[in-house]
Amino acid sequence: MNRKIRIMMVEDHPEYREIVELALGREPDMELTSQFGTTERALRSFRDREAREEPDIILLDLHLPGMDGLEAIPHFSTEIPDARIIVLTQSDREEDVLKAIMLGASGYLLKSSTVKQLTEGIRIVSEGGASLDAKLAKFVLTMLKAKLPPNEIDQLLTKRELEVLSLLADGRVKKEIADQLQISLTTVVSHVAHIYEKLNAPNAPAAIAKAFQLGILPLSGMD
Repeated sequence: MNRKIRIMMVEDHPEYREIVELALGREPDMELTSQFGTTERALRSFRDREAREEPDIILLDLHLPGMDGLEAIPHFSTEIPDARIIVLTQSDREEDVLKAIMLGASGYLLKSSTVKQLTEGIRIVSEGGASLDAKLAKFVLTMLKAKLPPNEIDQLLTKRELEVLSLLADGRVKKEIADQLQISLTTVVSHVAHIYEKLNAPNAPAAIAKAFQLGILPLSGMD
């Protein structure tokens, strides 16, 4: 049996934490291993070695007492580098979404998401994909105005890297990309690493956002 996805939640409202705990408790492949009301308390638990094991996923609210979620993202990335961060918040402000992605969050979901949307998002992110609330995708992309000339786009990424990036933007995980392009998983991993390096992006959501910003990926089809 595969190991369960370990999840840590940083959320200051006990009632909402209880709702999520009940929802995740029904999923056979997930385990809510810890929950905290503040960023500081969550970070201290790892610095003081109180936490028994590191999470695979961090569900992070933005509006927290003390250090807010956006400020917290780089700290979690440093303290728990193998954990992937999903912002789970009420904020649908375009600026918050874009900042969270650029800071390294692997997903951005609203608290109005259904249990299915939340659990599917967790699974996608745990497998190396990206999860962005569908209501917010258009907002994010329409904010990204800067464009690169076509000849610079061609020089920045190879044709194969563009194909891989386009599939990442469609929400495909690396194994699905390998199957669709009929190349090895190792080759996909190599292409993804080159894409991140060339776009100066820490993960898939940031690379995708940067690609739309530069005009590497088209905004058409988002309406």
